[in-house]
Amino acid sequence: MANFRKIFSHNYDKYIDKIYRFIFLKVSSQEVAEDLTSEVFLRFWEKLNTKINIENIQAFLYQIARNLVVDHYREKGQAQLVSVDYCQVPDQGAGLEEKAIIGSDIDRIKGVLAKINEDYREIIVWYYLDELSVPEIAKITEKSEEAVRVTIHRALNALKSELSQSGHSVIK
Repeated sequence: MANFRKIFSHNYDKYIDKIYRFIFLKVSSQEVAEDLTSEVFLRFWEKLNTKINIENIQAFLYQIARNLVVDHYREKGQAQLVSVDYCQVPDQGAGLEEKAIIGSDIDRIKGVLAKINEDYREIIVWYYLDELSVPEIAKITEKSEEAVRVTIHRALNALKSELSQSGHSVIK
């Protein structure tokens, strides 16, 4: 039992912010996001107690989160609304001037992210912000790795297209 607690505690600390952000971007409600995030980790705890091996814990948590969001909207009968206002890019030791430039670029990207296909938006957040690998995204989405690579490519093209249509410089 102590081993389960240690595994749970470690992974809770490691993934709580990412899972919460993912859910919050989907539901745009702090209370609902907190409730669904709690449910994700409750289901994770229950799975650990069954002594079934989880190959990729991060992918497993995202799958649960994704399914809970779908269930939430089915129960509510609402369309999914996504807010990209709370999307944060990790600080990677940039200088003040570089941070200002990056912040300005991020604000522009946030605006156009809201205009692209939901699947593309998810892929961009998972791959570039949460730094998930292609195999991890494939497991979450239940698609082949090749399909994920193609979706990443298409998502970037859609983002570039929206950026250029809105008069902003195109990402390289």
